[in-house]
Amino acid sequence: MKSFGLLARIITAIILGIVIGSFANEFFIRLFATFNGIFGNFLSFIIPFIIIGFIAPGIGTMGRGAGKLLGLSTVLAYISTIIAGIFAFFVAKMLYPAILNNQSIQQLSDPTNSLLSGFFDLPMTPPFEVFTALLISFVIGIGMAAIKGDFLLNVMIDFRDIVQLVIGKLIIPLLPIHIFGIFANMTYAGQVATILSVFAKVFIMIILLHLLYLLFQYSVAGAASKQNPFVMLKEMSPAYFTALGTQSSAATIPVSLKHAKSLNVKNNVADFTIPLFANIHLSGSTITLVSCSLAVLFLQGHPSTFSSYMPFLLMLGVTMIAAPGVPGGAVMAAIGLLESMLGFDQMMVSLMIALYLAQDSFGTATNVTGDGAITSIIDSINKRMKVSNDTP
Repeated sequence: MKSFGLLARIITAIILGIVIGSFANEFFIRLFATFNGIFGNFLSFIIPFIIIGFIAPGIGTMGRGAGKLLGLSTVLAYISTIIAGIFAFFVAKMLYPAILNNQSIQQLSDPTNSLLSGFFDLPMTPPFEVFTALLISFVIGIGMAAIKGDFLLNVMIDFRDIVQLVIGKLIIPLLPIHIFGIFANMTYAGQVATILSVFAKVFIMIILLHLLYLLFQYSVAGAASKQNPFVMLKEMSPAYFTALGTQSSAATIPVSLKHAKSLNVKNNVADFTIPLFANIHLSGSTITLVSCSLAVLFLQGHPSTFSSYMPFLLMLGVTMIAAPGVPGGAVMAAIGLLESMLGFDQMMVSLMIALYLAQDSFGTATNVTGDGAITSIIDSINKRMKVSNDTP
């Protein structure tokens, strides 16, 4: 399995879960249900550490950048991420009643339904709540940026490396087994047809949203820099396809940087913004997370209003800071918010992870390709500001 990419492993796990779940006996299904229970509890336990490990060093490191350029870059990246989420929200609200009509998995989380439980449970109580972890992250991150000390920042960077190691060496490798168990159980319970139908329809919608949002980003960038947006998109396409293979914004930085500099962007601007955006600009991942979470909520019979969903979206743009360094990191960082703000239970979280990771590479590819557009916009603003300052 290690020779497979994450996408291939997820797809293989889903297929095997459906096939084996169709003829496996109750003992086999309960065996994997036991693993799923333990793994789900561990995810809940590790979430506060993921939040602190990603956010605190991310804020502390950003606070040491180049003044106005850092502020402008951070604000535009956040705005782009939030606009992407709002765009996905309204499209999903408009299309889901039609494309997901008469489909429901409302009974999946009901203990009286046909899903089998594990042989035993192993509770793992998180050390603190999600919002406590967020507050700790903000206090430590802003404090590190304010005092400009290296010791605590280095400690938090080491802590982030430990968290990334847990995600990369433990959680991500075990996720296919977890998803296999979920789909085997759902097949055994006769629920899998609905989920497969959701996968296909939601995936097509998400990829179309990614492409439309990239077109929007480059239309704005092209208007600001007086360039052809389609030519700019073509120039950044190697970054898109590199990210499809690597599933990591960080791993795509060299390619993104090379091609962003071909968009008539000053080298020093690109050198600063591209590595920064690899960690904080997540428009593609946000479109995916919003679309998938709304699909799960819709199927559970819990439609969201914009006013109730917007706080989750605003927090999501902050919580995912530095998550792109790890394949699947964005959804891992979002789990705490899904549970605390949208009321996701363990089954809903499992479905969310499966939906997200099955197309994670497309969201990452949209992230890094959009980085070129935001870099071009910042360069255009920076040039205008410089001209304005030089004018007597």
